Amino acid sequence: MRDFFKYLFASMLGFFLSIVVIFIIFFVVIVAAISSIDDDKSIAVSNNSVLFLNLDQAITERTPKRSFGSLPIIGSEQSDGIGLNDVLKSIKRAKNDDNIKCIYLNVSSPNAGFATMREVRNALIDFKKSHKKILAYSEVYTQGAYYLASAADKVYLNPEGALEFKGFSSQLTFFKGTLEKVGVEMQVIRVGNYKSAVEPYILDKMSDYNRKQVTAYVGGLYNTFLTDIAQTRAIQKDSLYSIADNYKIREPKDALNYKMIDGLKYKDEILEELKALSGKTKKQNISSVSINDYIKNNTSSGSGKDKVAVIYANGEITGGEGSDNQIGSERISRAIRKARLDDDIKAIVIRVNSPGGSALASDVIWREIVLTKKEKPVIASFGDVAASGGYYIGCAADSIFVQPNTITGSIGVFGIIPNFQNLMTNKLGITFDGVKTGKYADIMATNRPMTEGERFIIQNELNRIYSGFVSRVADGRKKSKAYIDSIGGGHVWIGTDAVQIGLADKIGSFNDAIASAAKKAKLKEYKVVEYPDVIDPLKSLLEESTDKIKTYYTKQELGDNYMLYQQMKKVMASSGIQMRMPFEAVIK
Repeated sequence: MRDFFKYLFASMLGFFLSIVVIFIIFFVVIVAAISSIDDDKSIAVSNNSVLFLNLDQAITERTPKRSFGSLPIIGSEQSDGIGLNDVLKSIKRAKNDDNIKCIYLNVSSPNAGFATMREVRNALIDFKKSHKKILAYSEVYTQGAYYLASAADKVYLNPEGALEFKGFSSQLTFFKGTLEKVGVEMQVIRVGNYKSAVEPYILDKMSDYNRKQVTAYVGGLYNTFLTDIAQTRAIQKDSLYSIADNYKIREPKDALNYKMIDGLKYKDEILEELKALSGKTKKQNISSVSINDYIKNNTSSGSGKDKVAVIYANGEITGGEGSDNQIGSERISRAIRKARLDDDIKAIVIRVNSPGGSALASDVIWREIVLTKKEKPVIASFGDVAASGGYYIGCAADSIFVQPNTITGSIGVFGIIPNFQNLMTNKLGITFDGVKTGKYADIMATNRPMTEGERFIIQNELNRIYSGFVSRVADGRKKSKAYIDSIGGGHVWIGTDAVQIGLADKIGSFNDAIASAAKKAKLKEYKVVEYPDVIDPLKSLLEESTDKIKTYYTKQELGDNYMLYQQMKKVMASSGIQMRMPFEAVIK
């Protein structure tokens, strides 16, 4: 009888828990439906409004869909992020919107790469051609924040605030010592001396080759940074270099003395100036609209039957479907194919923001671009990074546009096969035994070291793939294989150098690439359409809820160390042949 009641109560508990889970899912679906209706509504912009441009949020390639409103759903990974596509459209529209009188730029620590920031910065500079003003204010400016703010007509800082201006630094993390302690050997095979993605797992410091390219990479970013600020702030570039090199901005008044800013003001003083700029009296309230609301009024660009398709390839490259932040070869190749078969689409822009990834998946996408190029123009626009596999998928385009501070190139391949024998046997006491029908039946096994024969086979495979990579680039760029090999070897280049050596064609913005595609297709009137469709977050949450919740709690536990955890996890999951950027550097 006791067991009967035990099982009865257990069944009842399971039943009630199921009801609770179903209710939660039903509640989330209802909230999602209501939220999506609100998100689709356009907003009214009052006369004499200030466009509030908050750039302290993630600037992604496209604005993510929001199915949960402000409801904090664990694992949904929703944020206040905004798409570069919408930011650029909105600033351009605000330029000619009679209801928008000025822009109030608020930024302290932007979450975006330097090429993305340059796109936004140039859009702000173009906005000023309307003779409308941009006012920037912050209590604290990081270097990235100041880079954006320096495009404004007036740059203000809180009297007790801070402006960071000290030059760039990049620090790489090495795991060799940790791996040795836990008994894991990373067996590495690569093609290219500069293909240094593997170095954190086999060295305890940068190789000479890697140090050379990191120095060039950071130096190239810094040169663009100083050049752009010098132009908008009317300060000599050499003077800016000296200010940073000698750490002359130590307190707010230093920023004013060196003309880095236009004044030290409190928020109330900023509000009064915004009232004046927008035609309000001191007793009237400011009419404002945030960029996140203003984008709701964005419509499809252009008019007419003819279309230019923009295909977004964002994130690491992998097989399968991927996501909005991961390039799945199936999803992206399907989008390219769909655009190719649509007779109304006359040209295609492939927008690449990727450090690379799977060699096979990269080739699958490359093939679709080659087929499409035979039927209609294909222009590539590279964002913050289009390196290794990211360069591979764009190299067949008719023309490649980059920003001066885009990171590209990295033509090379590598393979990592971890050996866990020491960890398993000597530290955990786990041993392995078995049978096989051939000498290489268990090639790439991770419970023992590679044999010389296995290393020879894998090296030959990498050589074959590298040769194919070089051939793809040589054909696409109309260069000899020998020349591409001479600038390959895994070497990373910044945009300005890429144009100079022939890996890219023009320094230009995302919109420049779209205009070029239209021109090549001989279009005067056209619409811009975007592929693939943005993934609905509700569908993503329901399909991958377990993984998302695990990720959420891991982030909560590890905090800033989550990046290190991700790097270790990534290398364990990246066995096999990879086309990946040779380092993951954080610029500070």
